[in-house]
Amino acid sequence: MAKLRDCLPRLMVTIRSLLFWCLIYFYCGLCASIYLLKLLWSIGKGPTQTFRRAAREHPPACLNDPSLGTHCYVRIKDSGLRFHYVAAGERGKPLMLLLHGFPEFWYSWRHQLREFKSEYRVVALDLRGYGETDAPVHRENYKLDCLITDVKDILDSLGYSKCVLTGHDWGGMIAWLVAICYPEMVMKLIVINFPHPNVFTEYILRHPAQLFKSSYYYFFQIPWFPEFMFSINDFKALKHLFTSHSTGIGRKGCRLTTEDLEAYIYVFSQPGALSGPINHYRNIFSCLPLKHHMVITPTLLLWGEKDAFMDVEMAEVTKIYVKNYFRLTILSETSHWLQQEQPDIVNKLIWTFLKEETRRKD
Repeated sequence: MAKLRDCLPRLMVTIRSLLFWCLIYFYCGLCASIYLLKLLWSIGKGPTQTFRRAAREHPPACLNDPSLGTHCYVRIKDSGLRFHYVAAGERGKPLMLLLHGFPEFWYSWRHQLREFKSEYRVVALDLRGYGETDAPVHRENYKLDCLITDVKDILDSLGYSKCVLTGHDWGGMIAWLVAICYPEMVMKLIVINFPHPNVFTEYILRHPAQLFKSSYYYFFQIPWFPEFMFSINDFKALKHLFTSHSTGIGRKGCRLTTEDLEAYIYVFSQPGALSGPINHYRNIFSCLPLKHHMVITPTLLLWGEKDAFMDVEMAEVTKIYVKNYFRLTILSETSHWLQQEQPDIVNKLIWTFLKEETRRKD
């Protein structure tokens, strides 16, 4: 009987793990079936249109706008990868490091590059696999440990030991993890539309609505097919994410210009440009939940209330994981793409947070 009691906790962990992976693979298959039906429907409506892709040989002029900063490259000694970033503001000023989400790249921070360069050295990074940053072929090269180390290495290469770390969406996930693993590197943490990673993993298993909203996480576990689906109909899925009524930018603020949208399509239409970004998601289920999860850095969490991909309830729960000053601001009638849709309000909230004297909670 005593042996049974000792074995029971391990058995329960094993059963929960088995059920967890069964759920993941079942949902992967379901998502793949749905997208396959969409593909067949598109081919039935117009096969020529489905496989059409416009030639894009030259980047839009907005990507070389000098007001956004200077394009720079740095090669990391340990990984051997070359990273691309855009930097604004004088060297020697405090560093503000900006981490974008999916499907984005450094350009999603264009409003913040202009805004904060007066007092910061603002660096908008192309994450591993994105844009002009090197993209390793194997999915193992995109584990969360690698992405966290990238941020540490970038700081070292830029000559900084700490920064104001800002992340949106998947970049927000990485920002949370860096603050957890290397708290001494993060002076202040700013996250936009992504909850603490443990909140996300626990919430998604208990709320079917969030499971549905996060279906792309499961779809992305499938080899090559997600990349193909993003590219058909001349990247219609990418355009839809940024412009549709349900998910797009412009509910209550700035809309993407035609040139802005073309910048995104140009970057992701380059050969192999989708595999790296999607590989970020192909390791997530083996890395979460976290063993160490408390954040001791002053934290600002900004959230678009009408985020089509993340339930707003997760924002409120996040505060239990921050053992320091924590401020949450939820902006009504705004979408997932908060820093692009409401740049003036977002920038003002960030300025307020940066200038506040924060103190550790008791």
